[in-house]
Amino acid sequence: MSSPLSGVFDLLFLAFAFPLVGFAILAFARGHLAETPAAIVGVGSIGLSFLVTIVLGIEFLRHPPVDHFHTQVLWTWMNVDGFAPQFALRLDALSLTMLGVITGVGFFIHLFAAWYMRGDDGYDRFFSYMNLFVASMIFLVLGDNLLFLYFGWEGVGLCSYLLIGFWYQDPANGAAARKAFVVTRVGDTFMAIGLFILFHELGTLDIQELLVKAPQEWEVGSQIATLAALLLLGGAVGKSAQLPLQTWLPDAMAGPTPVSALIHAATMVTAGVYLVARTHVLFELSPVALTAVGWVGALTLLLAGFTALTQTDIKRVLAYSTMSQIGYMFLALGAGAWGAGIFHLMTHAFFKALLFLSAGSVILAMHHEQDMFRMGGLRDKIPFVFAVFVIGCLGLIAFPLTSGFFSKDEILWQAWAGGHKDLYYAGLLGAFMTALYTGRMVFVTFFGAPRTEAAKDPHAGHGFAHTVPLAVLAFFALVGGVIHLPLESVLPERHYDDVSAKHTIEAVSIAASLGGLALAAFLFLKAPGVVDAVATNPAGSLLRRYWFAAWGFDWLYDRLFVQPYLWFTRVNAKDAADVAIGLIPTTLRALHGAAARTQGGQLRWYAMGMAAGAVIVLGAAVLL
Repeated sequence: MSSPLSGVFDLLFLAFAFPLVGFAILAFARGHLAETPAAIVGVGSIGLSFLVTIVLGIEFLRHPPVDHFHTQVLWTWMNVDGFAPQFALRLDALSLTMLGVITGVGFFIHLFAAWYMRGDDGYDRFFSYMNLFVASMIFLVLGDNLLFLYFGWEGVGLCSYLLIGFWYQDPANGAAARKAFVVTRVGDTFMAIGLFILFHELGTLDIQELLVKAPQEWEVGSQIATLAALLLLGGAVGKSAQLPLQTWLPDAMAGPTPVSALIHAATMVTAGVYLVARTHVLFELSPVALTAVGWVGALTLLLAGFTALTQTDIKRVLAYSTMSQIGYMFLALGAGAWGAGIFHLMTHAFFKALLFLSAGSVILAMHHEQDMFRMGGLRDKIPFVFAVFVIGCLGLIAFPLTSGFFSKDEILWQAWAGGHKDLYYAGLLGAFMTALYTGRMVFVTFFGAPRTEAAKDPHAGHGFAHTVPLAVLAFFALVGGVIHLPLESVLPERHYDDVSAKHTIEAVSIAASLGGLALAAFLFLKAPGVVDAVATNPAGSLLRRYWFAAWGFDWLYDRLFVQPYLWFTRVNAKDAADVAIGLIPTTLRALHGAAARTQGGQLRWYAMGMAAGAVIVLGAAVLL
């Protein structure tokens, strides 16, 4: 039952309408808008959407709607043989949280991009893509049925392709965009099959009806429930870059840095987490699928952590850290810590957006240099960026009292208290690795002596659009952990009363993070020779190359899928399917030619033809 369609909640449709209008204006301008009006439209549309979200959030918290959710039906999408999905928006605590992250963090990313992209030939095109991306993500999280959600799901996939390949003049950027598009399509196909199964078995794609009908129709452990949940998980791992569909995300760094911030912090990579959380009842009906969610997250966070430890590109380190942090969210969901997983999604958006944007400022200061080992000594040259970057890193390693501390420790505590000790230990090791590679990134980039001429004379960013987003995100990266999300009305909550055990788990987690940070300081500040000795050792060199290549997944997929496909295209160069289909018009043309030759203009042939036809007709009539 939804609340009456009146008052403030009627403004809900404006949350996606503003960025959609912004996209339309910028797209139809066709490059004729100057940078300032393009920025006003691109940034302003997201700002208005954020303002609507703030108004809705205040009203939702002060005067919660009936049953703690509000549904706004805009129109019936289609009506085919009783299948009538509605174009409906649902506002509850979960979608409100996601909406706040998307529009809030997204607004400051857009504002920073107004500075970062100055002088680019595709300035207005860039903001048109960004606006469409945000609109698609809002469709995804507000959709009241899985078909509408899937519409937004495919929208962010399209926009990620456009944004990752934004600088399409470089073939490598186009290849990265195609890779992201194709790999995520694999997951999307699994998800589509899952939707077909859900509709076939339960007769609806309305999310709330599904969550009510599924427990009535299926028992816990049901094979069909497991199949449907695993197929949805297939879609989730594609969008959220988790094993085994994680290979697209590091290459997505080909796009402009604000794109990396938007995709990796506030929007696309969190879509899989949202999907699993939104359909949590289906996963609770399948212990196998729920366990798979936890282990996918645990393995991904460890794989990404070791890989990040060997990267030299500052953006790729952050990309692998995103993969690792999304892994924590999946681990939380698999352990039944639903609220903790969404809480970490929110805090991660704060500090990861901050890290990507400040990394973009570093890259521009270094004349577009991204190799950390060609930097050094920047803390005195760009002190403000250094300060906010460190704040983002403290959130990433879950340093005490930062936003990441509250959410990550809650995940580890609930995993331990819920009896998922294996997931807890994986998360604890991941916390150590996170601190280690994060410390390495900070010490190599900002400490020591400048290693290049660009590092000796960096160009510090300045201006409102540069400074304000970094300052605001730094503030929330520090204090965002105090924000309370009223998710208990949407997601199951588990409460554990052993306070002393919780403090012990927190202490161990803090020790793991500080231990990783201390080891990074020793290896990259005090004794860099140790790292060099390990890297030149045959075994160490082999391991480093293996981790640097992300455990060889790209190599494996290239040989399993890409090379066989290319071989088939060479063998099938003439395209057997086209040749077979081409036989149809060829045959028809031959028959037409044969028929045309009978029209020679000779009367006796016409008379003979009529007589033959009459004989055939009479013979048929007699015989039949």
